[in-house]
Amino acid sequence: MGLKQTIKSLDAFPRAEEHLLQKTQTGALVSVIGLVIMATLFFHELRYYLTTYTVHQMSVDLKRGETLPIHINMTFPSLPCDVLSVDAIDMSGKHEVDLDTNIWKLRLNSNGHIIGTEYLSDLVEKEHADHKHDHDKEKDHPHIHGFDQAAEALVKKVKQAIAEGEGCRVYGVLDVQRVAGNFHISVHGLNIFVAQLIFDGSKHVNVSHMIHDLSFGPKYPGIHNPLDGTVRILHDTSGTFKYYIKIVPTEYRYISKDVLPTNQFSVTEYFSPMTNSERAWPAVYFLYDLSPITVTIKEERRSFLHFITRLCAVLGGTFAVTGMLDRWMFRFLEALTKPKRRSGLH
Repeated sequence: MGLKQTIKSLDAFPRAEEHLLQKTQTGALVSVIGLVIMATLFFHELRYYLTTYTVHQMSVDLKRGETLPIHINMTFPSLPCDVLSVDAIDMSGKHEVDLDTNIWKLRLNSNGHIIGTEYLSDLVEKEHADHKHDHDKEKDHPHIHGFDQAAEALVKKVKQAIAEGEGCRVYGVLDVQRVAGNFHISVHGLNIFVAQLIFDGSKHVNVSHMIHDLSFGPKYPGIHNPLDGTVRILHDTSGTFKYYIKIVPTEYRYISKDVLPTNQFSVTEYFSPMTNSERAWPAVYFLYDLSPITVTIKEERRSFLHFITRLCAVLGGTFAVTGMLDRWMFRFLEALTKPKRRSGLH
């Protein structure tokens, strides 16, 4: 018997006799409010436990010999598709285009509606030096590439398209070597004499553009590509846009252990207006370089023990506060009713 009494003395939750308990309306109201609060906090904590969070880690990039995918989706509202070309050049000077490349051009009318499609199958791989040599050759022998019927037809067609306000949407994927370089969209694919006939000088080439999407790999949850939605419209002027891009290799590791290799990037912008003495033709350049650091983003979930600890804290705290509130309200109402009872007795 002594042992049982000792154990009972350790009870932190003593029970009162049923006839000594008093139930009140205020107690019921406080109990309902407490249950609502506890249910709300329970579902909040459950959702917090089920959602994942991300942890960022950095390490040296050890990738070699891989290609870099460049996803392009841009609109040029003032240039027809016939004059636009897409080129990519790496840091060695090698002109690399159409290497597992899929680029499409959509002809747009003045209202931005699609009126035709063209695949850039005419892009070939060539050395930048050879490209420069061809331009020099054209200067020395203009009659070789001269103004034959095909060139005259192209000039007439493009002038008519410009007069009708035709634009072009360029989209697709460029696969380039994983080294620093640039890609640009311009009228450089035209014969220089044909371009001169069409635009009557480089100052009349309007490279206004809208970047709908520019990325260097697949998208993961929470990624932000800073050039998406960029709009640059020129009025009565022309020039060259240059976007200097710093690419950060990234790996996104899902909670399911799947790994998504991709890239983030930051960008700065520079615009160079055309001058009367400048011989270059306007273009939109994207000059990129790769960071030697890889960022690994891992999805993780909070532990079940952490969930139980938070749940006990919020539910126990709510129960204790509502109990205190009930006692205070009971004593307050009791203090108000006692004087009335005494006056009634007199």
